[in-house]
Amino acid sequence: MAVRSMFTSTVRLYLAVVVLGFGALALPRTAHAEITLLMVEEVGCIWCARWHADVGPEYPITPEGLAAPLRTILIGDPHLDALTLTSTPVYTPTFLLLDGTREIGRIEGYPGEEFFWGFLGRLLDRAEPGWSQ
Repeated sequence: MAVRSMFTSTVRLYLAVVVLGFGALALPRTAHAEITLLMVEEVGCIWCARWHADVGPEYPITPEGLAAPLRTILIGDPHLDALTLTSTPVYTPTFLLLDGTREIGRIEGYPGEEFFWGFLGRLLDRAEPGWSQ
């Protein structure tokens, strides 16, 4: 399992470098210009720290990171009230895929990279069909 995870991370990093090298040719955008991934976290959250260690450094340069740039916010922040969410985040980390201020979907928790990338890919497919082509 660890070898597969390392292989997956290596392939994602390589693809991200290729995507950055070719820019817009690799990631055509659709009408959704404000897709973002909002990470709701809290100070001292070990799973938040694990995500930042495992995924954080590579996220901005991956196809997913380019399609949905990451923002972070602390749980309980009053700015969450300005968003149209299906429910108030309770767990950390919670990842909210947003189109502007409207929630498209969420990932609650972080049990590992494969879980995160798989679910995020499905959420992005829902938000922007064909986002990775």
